Amino acid sequence: MLSEPRSGRLAAWGNALLAGLVSPDDAVLAIVGEDAVHRVEGLPGEAAPVGLTLALGRLRALGVTGLRVALPAPGHPLGLSGPPDFNARALDAEEAVVCHGVGLGLVPEVYEAGPDGDLHVEVVWHCLDVREAPPADVPSLGEAERELAEALREATEVLSRLDVAGSGPVAEAAVEAYRARAEQGREVLAPGYPPRAVRVLELAQRVGLLISVAYENGPGGAVSASEIAARSLTLRPVERTARRAQVAAYNAFVEERERGVR
Repeated sequence: MLSEPRSGRLAAWGNALLAGLVSPDDAVLAIVGEDAVHRVEGLPGEAAPVGLTLALGRLRALGVTGLRVALPAPGHPLGLSGPPDFNARALDAEEAVVCHGVGLGLVPEVYEAGPDGDLHVEVVWHCLDVREAPPADVPSLGEAERELAEALREATEVLSRLDVAGSGPVAEAAVEAYRARAEQGREVLAPGYPPRAVRVLELAQRVGLLISVAYENGPGGAVSASEIAARSLTLRPVERTARRAQVAAYNAFVEERERGVR
């Protein structure tokens, strides 16, 4: 939850490229990030995997007008529309990109090699058929923002009662890492996204920080099994709400286009 999903980067910068707001080189650089290389396999008309620049151009030629994100979890097919084969692969990867305008979707497969601290990461996006239908359980930006604020208040109250404070070396390191990333001036979303989408995504990432700290900070003052169970019971719906907000933020570009805003 702390790091942006690869599907989020692909959708956000792919949307900016499709809208003519960024160059292909800038879009691919942002999508790849710290990975070594990304390729797309199974693209219609291509017998072998191709690079992102060619893949995004081919998707545009096929009629793709936008990209949406799916962040499914067991029992929660968030952002998916089928068929079962695509849903299963997306669930296994815990993320996917769904094309708008053409029945195609992309699921990442990550390959890592090398020691910790010097990993060589390659990503292959598998292009598969998808059902053109409304994505599952994706809220509007306004709904996501309200739900996230409410969930954060409730979680903070419960975690405070259980003495799960944002303190200690693990918590402090996580907070400092988040602040360091923010101070680097990173772009939360690509050009063309509405300010509200940026705000919702930033809030979802802060909620993700709280969840990570709460899970990693040990049992805290929750000395009984029932209190530990209460913590998990509290965090699960908050995590679900944060994922829904992330998807709403990444998908705002396409949603606005559908409403004729852009």
